[in-house]
Amino acid sequence: MELYRKTAAELSGLLRKKEVTACEILDDTLARIDAVEPRIDAFLSVTAEAARAKAREVDEKLAKGEAVGALAGIPVGIKDNICTKGLRTTCASKMLENFIPPYNATVVDKLNAADAVIPGKLNLDEFAMGGSCENSYFKPTKNPWDTERVPGGSSGGSAASVAACEVPLSLGSDTGGSVRCPAGLCGVVGLKPTYGAVSRFGLVAFASSLDQIGPFGRTVEDVALLFGAICGADLPHDATSKDYHFPGMDADLKGLRVGIPREYFGSGVSEENKAAVLKAVDMLRDAGAVPVEISLPSTDYALSAYYIISSAEASSNLARYDGVKYGYPGDRKGTLNDLYLSARSEGFGPEVKRRIMLGTYVLSSGYYDAYYKRAKMLQRMIAREFTDAFEKCDVIATPTTPSTAFKLGEKTSDPLEMYASDICTVTVNIAGLPGVSVPCGFDQKGLPIGMQLIGPKFSEAKLLGVAKHYETAVGGFAVKEL
Repeated sequence: MELYRKTAAELSGLLRKKEVTACEILDDTLARIDAVEPRIDAFLSVTAEAARAKAREVDEKLAKGEAVGALAGIPVGIKDNICTKGLRTTCASKMLENFIPPYNATVVDKLNAADAVIPGKLNLDEFAMGGSCENSYFKPTKNPWDTERVPGGSSGGSAASVAACEVPLSLGSDTGGSVRCPAGLCGVVGLKPTYGAVSRFGLVAFASSLDQIGPFGRTVEDVALLFGAICGADLPHDATSKDYHFPGMDADLKGLRVGIPREYFGSGVSEENKAAVLKAVDMLRDAGAVPVEISLPSTDYALSAYYIISSAEASSNLARYDGVKYGYPGDRKGTLNDLYLSARSEGFGPEVKRRIMLGTYVLSSGYYDAYYKRAKMLQRMIAREFTDAFEKCDVIATPTTPSTAFKLGEKTSDPLEMYASDICTVTVNIAGLPGVSVPCGFDQKGLPIGMQLIGPKFSEAKLLGVAKHYETAVGGFAVKEL
């Protein structure tokens, strides 16, 4: 039995019927990782012994008739900017190459409480800064649908590992599209929850007001299962977290108003991506939904606001990496300033340094009002536009990305072109809203296209319910054969 091809929900059913064991699921998972990892490069570390210990614990509980958690025996990959006690957490950076956290992120504690099995840590763009997973200090991850192409970023390893059936579930983080974009490019389901729905404690910060941990899966049901296990308040660890409990998917489509924002279907978005999303909306209409044309006029300025705000926060958050307290030690010769210069110039990669410099610039005296303050004003304007839009519709449908996966190295020499890959997703983070990407077809090259569904704050039940309706209507989502 090829257990690696099973969904998390299917594996859970088999386990509870005692048709398989957690150890058998893990052994099949590790064998699959060994088989395809040389072509995909999704994992930065495989933690087989720790995973086997957890799998044995689950099997012992089941043998004794004890209660087990919602994710019992299910392998879940973890993006390597989420802290795992006793397991290396590198953020795909030379700066943290040997960092072993003394504590778990809250989401990891929740996974352990749910009896999930963690087989390893997944690759990303360094410190989650990038849109292609090419900015990793260690290696680029490849897209399972075409290994000469990128999987998207920054959570490229998390998306690729699910698409390649290495794990049925994974966690990523999303600051401006870093869950949804790779989900769209890799043909899997990815959820960016409402800001505050999932604790950020133990997530290595990029932009604290925008970051959110989110789940990946091959089906909507699997994503809902993982989201339900990790959401909720986490005081006093994360003061921005909310006392939110996922009630399950809302399945009613009749009369549901689906907003079609004209700004997301204009220039810059490929005709194939537009057509695939509109075809998906037509299928929702056939099931009882009502398409409504809307406008979000500030969208054209959102990318600029996002990179100003996120870079400013990155400059502040990454100031702690100075080669003294922790991180890459740098050259200990010379003055203290020489040490700082050595540690940060050698420890950080080009993209991280680019964003730190931009953030420091927009926060500096004489430029704060001209750039950062105006970006924050635009952030409030974008949030108001979404609030107004949701008076006319219940969910909003857009392309997840402006195009399908591009080739490795194709955009590395042009940062601005790379940044434009986030044009459809950054507004969701700016407004603190939930968004989910679901596969909605393929382009002429056979590469996946994603549809993004956006809802009001804490509307994950409705969003995932709509996504589930679409998944059922198309007969499920394709799995790439490797």
